[in-house]
Amino acid sequence: MSTVLSTDLIIPAVVAFITGFAVYKKVDVFASFLKGAKEGLGSAVSVFPALCFLMTAIGMLRQSGFIEMLTGFVSPFAEKIGFPPEVLPLAVLRPFSGSGALGYYEELCENLAAGSFPEKVASVLMGGSETTFYTVAVYYGAIGIKNGRNTVPAALTADFAAAILSVFFVNLLQR
Repeated sequence: MSTVLSTDLIIPAVVAFITGFAVYKKVDVFASFLKGAKEGLGSAVSVFPALCFLMTAIGMLRQSGFIEMLTGFVSPFAEKIGFPPEVLPLAVLRPFSGSGALGYYEELCENLAAGSFPEKVASVLMGGSETTFYTVAVYYGAIGIKNGRNTVPAALTADFAAAILSVFFVNLLQR
């Protein structure tokens, strides 16, 4: 049996096991599935307004040139601490959009030499930071929190620390 075939069978095997176990325990599988689907749709409906706003805001930020303007403003300070200027848009975009940041990261990797300092910093930054606003929108929307108070400032501080520490650790490990 080839590796591809065996990995193709993992999901059907898990579904068959869960269904078989539920039948063994005399659980109504179809009713349980419908109940879970109904709850999932309810969660999606409650999160949708926040996600719609977030996606609109991201599109506006990217199309308006705000990200380029902000990175141009921050670039002289970033260069003083050794942060690669070509990675700044990634650091700005990452808290807002995982897919937008991933797209920029892929573009960055295509244009930079493999294993270069900026490419390594970008890689560490992608792995060490979070899509803060997306995460807050989804989780807070799902459980109905209206006032997050200190969540966003604390999370943005962590994202900032991830950017600074990505430079620090890449420098440390390149020696």
